[in-house]
Amino acid sequence: MKTPLPDTMTAIEVTEPGRPGVLQPSTIARPDPAAGEILIKVEAAGVNRPDVMQRKGLYPAPKDASPIPGLEVAGTVAALGPDTGRFQVGDKVCALVHGGGYAEYCTVAGTNALPVPDGLSMIEAACLPETFFTVWTNVFDRGRLQAGETFLVHGGSSGIGTTAIMLAKAFGATVFATAGNAEKCAACKKLGADYAINYHEEDYVEAIKRATGRRGVDLILDMVGGDYIERNIAAAADQARIVQIAFLNGPTAEVNFTMLMIKRLTLTGSTLRIRTVDEKAAIARSLEEKVWPLIAQGTVRPVIHATFPLTEAAKAHETMESSAHIGKIVLKVA
Repeated sequence: MKTPLPDTMTAIEVTEPGRPGVLQPSTIARPDPAAGEILIKVEAAGVNRPDVMQRKGLYPAPKDASPIPGLEVAGTVAALGPDTGRFQVGDKVCALVHGGGYAEYCTVAGTNALPVPDGLSMIEAACLPETFFTVWTNVFDRGRLQAGETFLVHGGSSGIGTTAIMLAKAFGATVFATAGNAEKCAACKKLGADYAINYHEEDYVEAIKRATGRRGVDLILDMVGGDYIERNIAAAADQARIVQIAFLNGPTAEVNFTMLMIKRLTLTGSTLRIRTVDEKAAIARSLEEKVWPLIAQGTVRPVIHATFPLTEAAKAHETMESSAHIGKIVLKVA
């Protein structure tokens, strides 16, 4: 006999904007899947910078999203809404969700879910959606990275950074990464970076110019902003692309844009959460076709720094904000 689903579940709520301690376990109603949605019994949930910003009150959840933080999960399909399509109850999936990932159950559009790649644990699978969707759409779609080009990612030891290094290298780029200490630089090189630059000890612009014969790099993925905006322009090659995905050092800067014109650069950026279900579905299909085989082969593998029980989400956020991590931080839900 099929076991009935519980009416309630444990989830992590943001009791008020503030420090990690405002993340508190709570018992709330379990969601039901709407048309086109699946209900996932969550086994693991990734922790990401947007979750931290949401907790602080600096990145409010969209009106149509769950107020529960969490943008990526892995687990088992527990129920189906009408017109769901591909997945069936019992399937193992990971998904980019609109919110609500820090919980025992989470709904998501079926098209925004992917099968767990062969050979991956649920902990590993929970590391994939947010970072892999972000890297693919910004580095390969918007940034148009091609084999033989040079690529720079800032924050190379972060979840986004480690993913970007592995994917750029797998698709034939020469990879530069910046990181904050020798251990992180070594981790970047182990993942495939050809050059790892300790930004506390060396000016990354000068390091790149030396390594490229003063040419610069073809593509830059930046999550720092602030004074990096002008320095990225200096590090870019003629007709390079610079893609902005976050502003850890702030979204404003005084910039002389003359070199943007002289070098004929493309300066762009994007966010992921506000994309439509169909836009996210298109990214999912590209990943399944082009990246999931690399994961199954072991060519690309998520890097995990630490796991925490769901009820210790506050400790997970403390770890992320320490910036001591290399790779992903994951909540173990089941």
